[in-house]
Amino acid sequence: MELTPLIQQDLDSIISFLKVAEGLKNTLRSSHTSNGREESVAEHTWRLCLLAMMLQKYYPNINYNRLIKILLNHDMGEIINGDIPAIYQDPTVDKSHEERKDFLEVISPLTEEQQNEMLELWDEYNEVSSPEAKLAKALDKIETVLQHLDGKNPDDFDYEFNLGYGTKYTSLDPVISYLRGYVDDETRKRIKV
Repeated sequence: MELTPLIQQDLDSIISFLKVAEGLKNTLRSSHTSNGREESVAEHTWRLCLLAMMLQKYYPNINYNRLIKILLNHDMGEIINGDIPAIYQDPTVDKSHEERKDFLEVISPLTEEQQNEMLELWDEYNEVSSPEAKLAKALDKIETVLQHLDGKNPDDFDYEFNLGYGTKYTSLDPVISYLRGYVDDETRKRIKV
């Protein structure tokens, strides 16, 4: 393949975007790792994709290429204003407008075609408008609670919040319901201690 000026421009835009996307490695979440260090958004995304990969055999009708793209894409806007833990969010406020604006800034180095694909995936996730987006939402919630269980959290960590976190997305099917039951059972054990 010969690198035409158009291909070079495309590759340059990808490199510029990757430099911005590297910020996910430095964007911290309220979750902690097993050694007590704050987890980055990039680490959350990695394990979320790993979880999805492990469950592929249970979802033969899901487009896994699209699912993984959605998962890799869904928190990208947090590079700009960080991750706001769900426990601190006002449930009456729709934060998607600001997050979408941040996301558009993150993908701005990309070509118009690349931006359109990324935005379509982001909107699909936030609108929960496809089977892939529904599964992505469910897995995102489960991975978050699982990390809260795996992490070495501060003494004042609010495990009770986890019992209601994302429940509207985690009764999708028997597999997701089983995983939700597991994290809820383990959470209850933490609350009793």
